Amino acid sequence: MQLWEKNSDHCPRAVKTRNPVSADCLTSAEAEDNLSPLRIPACLGPGKKDFCRYWGVSMKNFWLRACVVGAFVSLLVPGSWGQQKKRVAVLNFDYGTVQTVVASVFGTNVDVGKGISDLLVQQLVTDGKYSMIERNAIEKILNEQNFANSDRVDPTTAAKIGKVLGVDAVIMGSITQFGRDDQNKTYGGAAVGGVTRKFGIGGLQKREAKAVVAITARMVDTTTGEILAAVTGTGESTRKGTSLVGAGGGGGNAAGAGYDMTSKNFGETILGEAVHQAVTTMAQQLDEKAAALPTRKAEYAGVVADASGGTVILNVGSSSGVKVGDVVEISRPVRTVKDPTTGKVIKTITNKIGTATITEVDAESATANYAGSAPAKVGDAAKSQ
Repeated sequence: MQLWEKNSDHCPRAVKTRNPVSADCLTSAEAEDNLSPLRIPACLGPGKKDFCRYWGVSMKNFWLRACVVGAFVSLLVPGSWGQQKKRVAVLNFDYGTVQTVVASVFGTNVDVGKGISDLLVQQLVTDGKYSMIERNAIEKILNEQNFANSDRVDPTTAAKIGKVLGVDAVIMGSITQFGRDDQNKTYGGAAVGGVTRKFGIGGLQKREAKAVVAITARMVDTTTGEILAAVTGTGESTRKGTSLVGAGGGGGNAAGAGYDMTSKNFGETILGEAVHQAVTTMAQQLDEKAAALPTRKAEYAGVVADASGGTVILNVGSSSGVKVGDVVEISRPVRTVKDPTTGKVIKTITNKIGTATITEVDAESATANYAGSAPAKVGDAAKSQ
């Protein structure tokens, strides 16, 4: 390796260069040992060429090495880091077709549709392909908007729900099979631990059976109502038992409307094994569809309903497609143009005065941080960029 020399007259003849930091004389081998890639960035900037020469790095070689290092680093950085996750809401699954079987398994009516949805959300959050909406927030908005359970299985209505929630897509579905693999045969009852304490939850059935579960789901675009994906998840337990959710004859009071399907105890049951398998399979298929989910920018317009300092409240919200992080143009009307024959306003001329970044959204309003050339006022126009 040939070293660049500077002021080498101050060093003995056997020494090729001098350490620019410590001023110690270095031999060629010592200088090469001290040539660290971590010092290369010091070559950048005005007046740093001499420093590069001390260390035997020409500018040509520096840029070559910089390109190699840059390419290597790019391989270590996942491409998904630069991509914004799509916002998705999971609605409670419909379980009407298996409700009778559910009652026979648990001894009472349990909302397994909610349980399946909770498990699916957990799995999708773990997988990290989507940005998931908090389930409690979904239920709150659905109750406020008076959406019936039957509305949640209709793609058109689901798209409307999604707009209110301010998400890109809604996942909805149905449970088509739930229970024993011999459930087409006649078997007994609804006895539960606290009632008869025989054979655990699932009644007096003594025949051993596996648990089987089948679920279907659809991902609906909230902008168009289009079904973007249709997936199916199935699960079958490897174990058999007389009770699918109990120890069989062990008794206990595990059943009831409050049965937590996301709990570890349920996951360790025969039925829990099948449920988890079905949900995992379905989540994997949905993950594969994440990249195909269209990126659409909502277009909306409204006015400033309140302005205080650097904060404004707009009269448009998630039902119009407003999302946290959106940047909205704020403009002020300067004149209107009317139809000369009817007197109807056909156009409003405005001047842009600033922008507002959305920080909080509900169904009918949005709060934003405002910055502009003039203070915002009530009545100023707000429009998505």
